[in-house]
Amino acid sequence: MTETIFNDTATPLTLLATRRSGKPRDLVGPGPDAAQLDQMIGIAARTPDHGKLAPWRFVVIDDRDALSQLIVQAYRAERPQAARAELDSLDQFARQAPALVVVLSSPSLTSHIPLWEQELSAGAATMNLLHAAHAMGFAGGWLTGWPSVSPAVRDALGDAHEKIAGFVFIGTPGRPLDERPRPDMARIVSHWPKAG
Repeated sequence: MTETIFNDTATPLTLLATRRSGKPRDLVGPGPDAAQLDQMIGIAARTPDHGKLAPWRFVVIDDRDALSQLIVQAYRAERPQAARAELDSLDQFARQAPALVVVLSSPSLTSHIPLWEQELSAGAATMNLLHAAHAMGFAGGWLTGWPSVSPAVRDALGDAHEKIAGFVFIGTPGRPLDERPRPDMARIVSHWPKAG
C-alpha cells in the first residue's frame, strides 16, 4: 500500500490534488517568518475580484495573549455563566499554530457588484492563503467558530460592515496528516442538459 503524500509540491496539479489542511492544534514550529507571511498574503490577494474592489482584508495576529484576552472577555460578556472549560477552550483556540491570519470579508457597500460576489471573493482569498501556505511547505487550517461571529471580536479586528471569514492558522504539521472523507463525485457533479 502506497502512503499518501499530502501537500505534494512537485507540480501545481499535485499540490491541488493532494492538498490537506492541518488541524491548527497540531501545527507547530517552524512557522513562516514575516517575509514568507507577506508573500502568502500577496498570493492570497491575487483572487478573482469582480470590479477590482479588494473586498477582503488580512489581519496578522502578532500577540496571542491579547487575542486570547479579547476572545475570552467577549465570550464572558455574552455568556456570564460560562464554564471554565469553555473559557479554556477559547484560550487554546487563540494560541494554536505559530502564525495566524484573520481574513475579513470587507465588501464595498456602495458598489454595484452584488454583496454575494464580494463575499465569495473573500472566501476565495482565504482559500488562496491556504494554497500559498501549502505551496511554501507549511500547512494551514481555516477555522471559524464562535470567535468568527462575535461582534466584539469583529469590532476589535475590523469595522462594523465587515465579517470574519476565518482564522487561518499556519505552521508545520506536528504529526502526520490524515485523509478525510471526500464526497462521492457522482453525488456532487451533474451535467446539463441531461442526456435522454
